[in-house]
Amino acid sequence: MGKSRNPRRGQGAVAVVEAVDGGLAELIPDPDRARAWTLLIDGAPQSHVDLDDPGFLSFEYQRRLGHVIDLAAPPGRPLQAVHLGGGAFTLARYVAATRSRSTQQIVERDAPLVQLVRRELPLPAGARIRVRSADAREGLAKVPDGWADLIVADVFSGARTPAHLTSTEYLDEVRRALRPGGLYAANLADGPPLAHLRGQIATAAARFTELALVADPAVLRGKRFGNAVLVACDQPLPLAELTRRAASDPHPARVEHGRALTDFTGGALPVTDAAAVASPAPPPSVFR
Repeated sequence: MGKSRNPRRGQGAVAVVEAVDGGLAELIPDPDRARAWTLLIDGAPQSHVDLDDPGFLSFEYQRRLGHVIDLAAPPGRPLQAVHLGGGAFTLARYVAATRSRSTQQIVERDAPLVQLVRRELPLPAGARIRVRSADAREGLAKVPDGWADLIVADVFSGARTPAHLTSTEYLDEVRRALRPGGLYAANLADGPPLAHLRGQIATAAARFTELALVADPAVLRGKRFGNAVLVACDQPLPLAELTRRAASDPHPARVEHGRALTDFTGGALPVTDAAAVASPAPPPSVFR
């Protein structure tokens, strides 16, 4: 597959189109922001990046993950963070912009995608970000015990979360890599009847003592397909501030936790490797 590109950035920039392992990648310039781009894979939006303002998070789910990053430690304190799934490195850039001197690892299986993003949307000079081209679970296994303050999972293959990243055994690896009190945040996607989302909450509850789910109320009611951010920890979560921030977003979200979240699972059982399946494919209408 050839590529279409314009080396200029800013006004007049054109799309970059290139084949990667996951399909056809497109970097589409944002008409409203001079050096901002949206990454699509096979037509599905994956990431939005503003090179001039990496603290700007355009996508709803990324804003919600941004709130988790903001609350993972006192403002400005460096983090040791692991990002499972790279996309356009949006959230790693956000951490670097808001918490200088942070040390980060990105694990992204799609090596050609990593090369495309590095070339077209280079990381800021001096950012302490290591990018590893590997399967998310294999890369996670190489993180030292208790190293991470924060682990963010945003892994999709063909718009679906791979089965081996949905199980208790996978979360055992997450727990091993997190320091005590460290946060795990996962971008989940589901639609009615929400069987996948309920199972993921039950799975996380089998490994973490504190959970919260941040999502559009319509998604939580099973009215439409959408994203939900799961937050987990072995210590109490900053629920009041997370709730305030989620409710103040341009697209307000609700935070479920405690008994209401337990009830939401509807008796779903934790998922094991032996029974794990990928998350459901979104309906075509989602990306129209």
